[in-house]
Amino acid sequence: MNSINRRSVLLAGLGVAGAGALAACSGSGEGSGSAPGLVQPSGAAVAAAEKKRAGTGRVHRPTLTAAPATLDLGAGVMARSWAFSGRTPGTELRVSVGDTVAAELSNQLPDRTATSIHWHGIALRNDMDGVPPVTQTAVRAGANHTYRFIADAPGTYFFHPHVGVQLDRGLYAPLIVEDPKEPLSYDDEWVVVLDDWVDGVTGTPDQVFAEVKRGMDGMHMGGSGGMSMKFMLMGAESEMLGGDAGDVNYPHHLINGRVPADPAVYRGKPGKRVRLRIINAGGDTAYRVALGGHKLTITHTDGFPVEHQRVDALLIGMGERYDVLVTLADGVFPLVALAEGKDAAGLALIRTGSGAAPKATVRPRELNGAIVAASRLRAADEVRLPSKKADRVHRVELTGGMAKYNWAINGKAFDMHDPTAAPIMVEEGSRVRLDFVNSTEMWHPMHLHGHTYQLGNAGPRKDTAIVLPKQRLSVYFDADNPGQWMLHCHNAYHGEAGMMALVAYRA
Repeated sequence: MNSINRRSVLLAGLGVAGAGALAACSGSGEGSGSAPGLVQPSGAAVAAAEKKRAGTGRVHRPTLTAAPATLDLGAGVMARSWAFSGRTPGTELRVSVGDTVAAELSNQLPDRTATSIHWHGIALRNDMDGVPPVTQTAVRAGANHTYRFIADAPGTYFFHPHVGVQLDRGLYAPLIVEDPKEPLSYDDEWVVVLDDWVDGVTGTPDQVFAEVKRGMDGMHMGGSGGMSMKFMLMGAESEMLGGDAGDVNYPHHLINGRVPADPAVYRGKPGKRVRLRIINAGGDTAYRVALGGHKLTITHTDGFPVEHQRVDALLIGMGERYDVLVTLADGVFPLVALAEGKDAAGLALIRTGSGAAPKATVRPRELNGAIVAASRLRAADEVRLPSKKADRVHRVELTGGMAKYNWAINGKAFDMHDPTAAPIMVEEGSRVRLDFVNSTEMWHPMHLHGHTYQLGNAGPRKDTAIVLPKQRLSVYFDADNPGQWMLHCHNAYHGEAGMMALVAYRA
């Protein structure tokens, strides 16, 4: 079973494909994203910020071997992909606040495929962020690279490559930073990783991207008069997401690496209180998550605590994480991750007693119950940003569409060959407001590296937030982590098409 629970030990595993535009980068070390007037990823300002991070002195030294693997997804479904240590999700990496991670990436991927590791959601030192060519050169096949940083904020995180569309393979794993002064009271926890899966089953992420980037205008007419499409999904509609729900037709939706016909199972006891740490590691799918017969109490999103809210279900976009508490009833209950707008789902089971397992197609009524959008959550008092007028305001217009697949920010597709061209400039110590203005017909989960932002004046602290079509979302952050940081849509294909920008500190 690829289930992951509190008894899991340190280390991690992954599996991914597609070198994308960065595959030509090789070696390791500081990236080529140097430009006059910008704080450099390994510069003095970054070193000074690192010295302010309090550490415990404990060091965790996992080896993360990225290599080809044949993955058993259950029910006879085998997928040839890439993974860390031959499994997906990779084995969780669990540390405590203030611990140092010294993770050695060993790149054993084929065909001169370069890769990297991005530590999603961690406000770490800039040169360890894992974004070629901005913060490092990509790690070439056959080479090793060590990522060393202090994990100074508790929460639920994960890690994955930041090269091409490798995110949509199997190279990802949970990173849990435990709080030694944990205020929550619960008996056990279960890490729940959601994923949409295509790799090694119907194609590869590179093949998906090659098809979808042609756009609707570029699709040729097939012999039957219909468009010739293998991977592009048509008609995925979601009222909750404001219309078009996604681009890609995935054959499988997984929870902890298992298909619904052979699900991962958590075994517990009635009356016990369990913390679910839910991670959406998918490439193109938002999930509506519910546990049959139970209410969920949201306690955290993207690692940061919120004022508790009881819900029937939650909506989680790619790159987002939610922590919830649930008191277990007696029986066998389906944990369903409905692929929003796609007429498919992932399934896991929670078993506390005897009884037959529900069918793989089960859809608990809680999926249609009370759902609270992230914008309706409120940050817990201890993490709410102090009230302050923004020193700098940036308009971040999300542009493009499916016709030409020309996804971009402010009308300009990000150029990986010239990453520091026209950055979004910030000054250390300033309060920054980003106004996401979505002028497209599709939703976008917008992720900022190296920081957490607050939704509005009192909303939750997050690093990834859904921006609905034709809507505006204003977020605030304090520029307290110098360097050069990516801001991008966490739809793997939108980001690779160009919906990225660089947020750079002025030197």
